[in-house]
Amino acid sequence: MATGTGCFCIKNLNFLNCFGYNSLMLNNLYISNIVLIEKLNLQFGQGLNIMTGETGAGKSILLDALALALGARSDAGLIRAGCDMASVTAEFDDINNSVKNILDENGIEYDNGLILRRTLQADGKSRAWVNDIPVSIKVLKQIGDELIEIHGQFENHSLLDTTTHLTALDEYACANNPEFVDLLKDMRVAYNDLHESEKQLKQLQDLLDKSESEREFLEHNVSELRSLNPQIGEEDELAIKRAQMMDAEKNAAILTDAVEALKNNGQSLDEQICSVAHVLERIKTEPNPYSECIDKLYDAASMVAEVSENIKPESTDTDTLDSVEERLFAIRAAARKHRVIADELPNKLVEMSEQLNAIDNSDAELKKCKNKLAELSMVFNGFAGRVSDLREQAAESLRKQILIELPDLKLGSADFMVDITKCEPSAMGTDNVVFMIKTNPGTPFAPLHKIASGGELSRLMLALRVVLNNTNNQKTFVFDELDTGISGATASAVGQRLDKLSKNEQLLVITHSAQVAGYADKHFKISKQSSADSTTTNVIEITGDDRINEIARIISGAQITPESIATAKTLIKQ
Repeated sequence: MATGTGCFCIKNLNFLNCFGYNSLMLNNLYISNIVLIEKLNLQFGQGLNIMTGETGAGKSILLDALALALGARSDAGLIRAGCDMASVTAEFDDINNSVKNILDENGIEYDNGLILRRTLQADGKSRAWVNDIPVSIKVLKQIGDELIEIHGQFENHSLLDTTTHLTALDEYACANNPEFVDLLKDMRVAYNDLHESEKQLKQLQDLLDKSESEREFLEHNVSELRSLNPQIGEEDELAIKRAQMMDAEKNAAILTDAVEALKNNGQSLDEQICSVAHVLERIKTEPNPYSECIDKLYDAASMVAEVSENIKPESTDTDTLDSVEERLFAIRAAARKHRVIADELPNKLVEMSEQLNAIDNSDAELKKCKNKLAELSMVFNGFAGRVSDLREQAAESLRKQILIELPDLKLGSADFMVDITKCEPSAMGTDNVVFMIKTNPGTPFAPLHKIASGGELSRLMLALRVVLNNTNNQKTFVFDELDTGISGATASAVGQRLDKLSKNEQLLVITHSAQVAGYADKHFKISKQSSADSTTTNVIEITGDDRINEIARIISGAQITPESIATAKTLIKQ
């Protein structure tokens, strides 16, 4: 197993705060059973990471493995011969806000670090995990797109998407004109105000369009609710009062029954007890043997008389109970009718009254709303016009800087321009922006994605990234095929620009150019070893004499000469 160092960073999406080197890193890339790679643990560091090796050594395999970890389409053909499964794991030591948002949306916990893992089985099935949580390949790709951008012949560069060009131009303008930052904010606020006013005008216009049919409905319901005059909390109060009054009515009936029970044939119970006592008093024996019983009967009669005096059926006001029930039921019926709870009826009355008032004062309200919209439109158009002017200036500046870069990158016949056309107003203004290129004189300008050559496209992307450096660089960039068809001064120019870009970004570059390799902060050698029964790709970080010899090999081929070693020493960045 071979190891190396290099780095892939995640940039903060806030382009107004993206200056300076980003410390976010891809610490490790573990590869197992991918094509010619049996086991590989690559540890990456910051700066410009260069990978070199002989043709067929397996440089493209590394890109395939990296892309797999980032959510690229899987292919069972990537599995090493004789193996049932392949896997790739990418470990990051931190994450940015854009990735955090994706993790939050998918319920994935994180503590700054991030681990992406992908497996591929021989039957074609593929599985993915983020921080050991199973995820769909779609989610893995969403995260991967926020981490690394691969520039190769068949890769989908973000700048090839014309929808990114307006933002890229604005970020370039912000980096070169602090006034533009505040202007963009003011324009967005103005558009939001304008958009809200447009919604209000539409709502009013819709209301007025159906005002004739609505007026009668609103008048009836407003009159009905005003007559009812419901109060907040009234339903609960009435319900409690009704329950209490109903209980009182039941209690009165019970008390009446109790009073009746104390009577027999018109004689009260206490009188009956006294009669018993009177009878016993007629006993002739002296002393009367029932005198104690007689005393108890008189005591009992006295107690019963007292109880009878206290049990008096309460009268209930039937008319009052009826009125309470009538109002309670009326309030509940109104709530059902307007599909609100009873306590919201007062607000409903206010709402319908305002709607009715709007209809009654339609001309004045409509005029007021239109005047407000005209004022807000003027404010927005003022900001949008100023933004458009500054975009035109930024576009011309961007064009000049790109044209300065192109000749040294063997794109001297190419021409670049920023096409700005008008579009429907939005929070981004009134401009549609497309980066246009033509590679040969006499041919028309076309969007970037019309360029066919992989090396040509990669060098153009490099020029754009260098010019847009510190503005739109939110990802780690991987460059492949940059040196296709170039050598000498052009290759050196490519290396210089990669070196410049790597001051703020993490880069991984696969190259066949000695001049480009000389600018490496980290240099990795990819080699292939074969035995009687297997072939394996290895990657090692090389330094010192090993690095000089590798650059010399690129210069002179398999036979390293003293002259190529001497030249290699001059190419290595000090």
